[in-house]
Order: sequence, then structure tokens, then C-alpha cells
Amino acid sequence: MGIRLPSMISSVKHVIKGKSLHGRNQPDVPKGHVAVYVGEMQKRRFVVPISYLSHPSFQDLLNRAEEEFGFNPPMGGLTIPCREDAFIKLASRLQASS
Repeated sequence: MGIRLPSMISSVKHVIKGKSLHGRNQPDVPKGHVAVYVGEMQKRRFVVPISYLSHPSFQDLLNRAEEEFGFNPPMGGLTIPCREDAFIKLASRLQASS
């Protein structure tokens, strides 16, 4: 029994839309969603449902972001200091529980 990563990633793409920081001129965030920047070195923009913000696991990430950046995030928006793959895994779990 193995984990099929490509199928998991494709299902996550329906929940979160990853966009490169380069080449974004106009932020496109649908109503009921929020853009977050994720990554340790290279930041990537994700658009997630606002409902994720109240989940305890997501709250832990927000607390880490507050400890690291305070109220002056480097990207000018909500920046979460975690590995991109860990964020995608969390988003996948949150989608499955919705």
C-alpha cells in the first residue's frame, strides 16, 4: 500500500491555488478566501478558504508567523514560515475534513 502523491496534489489544487510571486500583477482572491505566502526561503502564494483560519492546526501556523514576523510580514501579506509541502499536506487534511 503506497501513497499516490500526484493524485493527492491534483485534488489539493482544487482547494488551494498556488501562484508564483513573480508575475502576479493583480491579486485574485475570491470572496471567502485569503491569500497567504508560504515557504522558508522562497515564498509561494496560496489562496485558501477563510474557514481554515479557525482550525487549530492552522492557528498553530499563524502563531508561529506572529512570533517570527510580528505585525510586519516581509511579503506585505500573511506570511507563514513553514515548508511548502507541510502546508499542502495540512490544506489537504483540512479539505478532507470539510
